Amino acid sequence: MPHALTSLLSRLRRPGITAQIFIAVLATTTVVTTAVSVATQWSFHRGFIGYLNEQAVARMEAAVPRLRDAYARNGSWDFVRDRPDVWFGLVGVERLLPADGTRSAGGREMMASDLLGAGRRMALLDSQRQHVMGFPLTLADSEQREIVVEGQTVGWVTIATIQSATDSAALNFLGEQHRVSLAAGLLGLAMAALIAAWAARRLLAPLRDMAAATHRLAAGAYDTRLRLARHDEIGRLADDFNQLALKLERTEAARRDFMADVSHELRTPLAVLRGELEAIEDGVRAATPDLIRALQREVAALGKLVDDLHVLALADIGALSYRKSDMDLVELIVDEVSVMRNAASERGLALTFEAAQRPLVVFADADRMRQLLHNLLVNALRYTDAGGEVRVRLHRSGKEVCLDLMDTPPGVPDEALERLFERFYRVEGSRGRSTGGTGLGLAICRSIVEAHGGRIRAHRSPLGGVWIDIRLPAGGQATVA
Repeated sequence: MPHALTSLLSRLRRPGITAQIFIAVLATTTVVTTAVSVATQWSFHRGFIGYLNEQAVARMEAAVPRLRDAYARNGSWDFVRDRPDVWFGLVGVERLLPADGTRSAGGREMMASDLLGAGRRMALLDSQRQHVMGFPLTLADSEQREIVVEGQTVGWVTIATIQSATDSAALNFLGEQHRVSLAAGLLGLAMAALIAAWAARRLLAPLRDMAAATHRLAAGAYDTRLRLARHDEIGRLADDFNQLALKLERTEAARRDFMADVSHELRTPLAVLRGELEAIEDGVRAATPDLIRALQREVAALGKLVDDLHVLALADIGALSYRKSDMDLVELIVDEVSVMRNAASERGLALTFEAAQRPLVVFADADRMRQLLHNLLVNALRYTDAGGEVRVRLHRSGKEVCLDLMDTPPGVPDEALERLFERFYRVEGSRGRSTGGTGLGLAICRSIVEAHGGRIRAHRSPLGGVWIDIRLPAGGQATVA
């Protein structure tokens, strides 16, 4: 079988979403139109037959006075028995006079024709309900009217109701109504098909664009964006797609930067270690205490990098352990600031700490809190110019303990503030080991704060640098991780 024919049969067996929506809308419209048409025809037919019966009953009621007057003149019904001409003269033709009671020109009366054989369906019964003249049967659903002369019932006039239209004029009228209804239904279906086709294409055009963009994104084109000026669910989906693409683009860029950073961070100490060890092995360098200390520093740098990666890996899978208890955060910060004060002095920086009250208790893991403070202080000391200040403040606000760490210039651009806690992200492009780490320290800080039920944000510092703003639940308020 040719490939084109095979493809066509496959599409027919599995129609696309456009065809499915078109079929669904058209089928729904067809069912609704058919149901409405059938209900309308049924209701119209019943109403039309009812209208004819009402007119026939009115004709019968109009004949009652004539029959009553004729009986009063003749004294019995013998004058009409077996005399169809007299009978139809009484019930088959209705004499109508103008509203003012006068006769028309020439003395002739206006005549109304019989309606669907109403005269032929009427019957006259005597006071004993015996048939006198007219329609030979008295049916159960026949309409009846009493004929009273001088206070006595002298007879009855009945009329058999119509169950279906048989008169040619009525049939023609019903047929015309059916044809009009059918034409209207077919026109409605044609319009529904056009609207369904337009709606399917209109609704699915952005979805096709989104599907194509998704394929490009899956193929690695992370700069793919959707430009749909819509404010409905599809527009929100397009916005979410763009946000996802942006995050993937950033993640991919961060991954590449991270791989470059890690390879550089690993290459430098490894190169130093290998060179020094080869020199010792060749007898060029002696294993002096100073050389051994230098080698240990390189090993420590490698260990720090591996430890940071391990911490983040555990945080990603939720396996980072926390042993929380009520602890005084003031005491812990005092200890950590004391440890870091010498490092601050060596860089020509002032490191200060102030607490609004003591103690300030939080429900936390002391070791993780110490790691958090150490990372923040190391980061602040590393990026603050000599002669500046790093200020740590601690206070309570409602049910939260607020830790603020501010430094003096240099600051960071506004667009970088919200990205400081992304892993692998560094503001400067240089990979010099004298200024930058691997970009993992602040990411670890965020992981620790969030694990304690808190939040961490970065702002412009009133001192001109960066303000790290941490909010932790006060003692006993956090959820145990």
